[in-house]
Amino acid sequence: MKIYSWNVNGIRAVHKKGDLQAFLEKHDPDILCLQETKAHKDQLEVDFSQYEEYWCSAEKKGYSGTAIFTKKSPIEVYFGLPEEIASKYALADSYGDTTKEGRVTVAEFEEFYVATVYTPNAKDDLSRIPMRQAWDPAFLEYMDTLQQEKPVIFCGDFNVAHTELDLARPKDNKGKKGFTDEERSGFDAMVEKKFVDSFRLFNQESGNYTWWSHFGNARERNVGWRIDYVMISKDLIPLVKSARIHADVFGSDHCPVSIDISL
Repeated sequence: MKIYSWNVNGIRAVHKKGDLQAFLEKHDPDILCLQETKAHKDQLEVDFSQYEEYWCSAEKKGYSGTAIFTKKSPIEVYFGLPEEIASKYALADSYGDTTKEGRVTVAEFEEFYVATVYTPNAKDDLSRIPMRQAWDPAFLEYMDTLQQEKPVIFCGDFNVAHTELDLARPKDNKGKKGFTDEERSGFDAMVEKKFVDSFRLFNQESGNYTWWSHFGNARERNVGWRIDYVMISKDLIPLVKSARIHADVFGSDHCPVSIDISL
C-alpha cells in the first residue's frame, strides 16, 4: 500500500496547472493525504473517480484545510481535534481559532489509523510559538490516544525541521521560525511517544528536503527544509518497505513524501 502526503499550497492551483493529475497518474497512491488545500470540495471542478474524498476545510475561504483521498474505504472518518482534547488547550489566538481551520483529518481502517495534519506556522516574529506549545501537545495527545487502539500513521506539514540534517543552513536558522527549541521539542515529544520518522529508517543523510523558498532559486540550488513527514507507530516498522521524498514533483513549494507499507 502506497501512502503519500503532500502540502499542495492550494489544490485548485495545482489542479489548474495539471500538476495534480500528472502526479496521480504517475504515482497512483492508494491513500493521499493533503494539506493546505485552501478550498472546499465543491470548489474543485473535477472529481477523481478512483478515490473516495474526505475534506476538512477551514471556515475561512481560501485558507488552510486538509483532505484524504483513498481507494480503500475507511471504517470511519473524523474531522478536527476531538472536543475532549481541544477543550484542554488554548488553541485560539489573535490570528484565529486553529480548531476551525480544517487542520486534521483522520481515517480509520481495519489495520491502522491514517491522519493528515497541517500544523500552524510559528510566524516570522515567532508570535505563534505559544500556539505551537498548545497545538503540538494537543495533536500528539490525539495521535497517542488513537495509538492505544491500533497503530497510527500520521503525516503532513509539521512546520518544523527536527534536526540539523533537516535543513540546508541550520546555523543560520537556529532560533528562527521552523527551527526553534520550542518547535523541535514538540517533535521530540512525538518520538518519546514511540512514533517513528519513517524516512530516517532508510536515510540518515542531509540534503533531503521537502520545502523550498520561492526566493533565490532555492529549489534549484536545493537550499531547503524537511518539514513534511510520515510518522508511524513503532509496531509498523517491520511492515514499511520504503520511505521517500519526491523532490521531482512540482506544482507546490512543497513536494510529496511517501511510504510503501506491506499489508
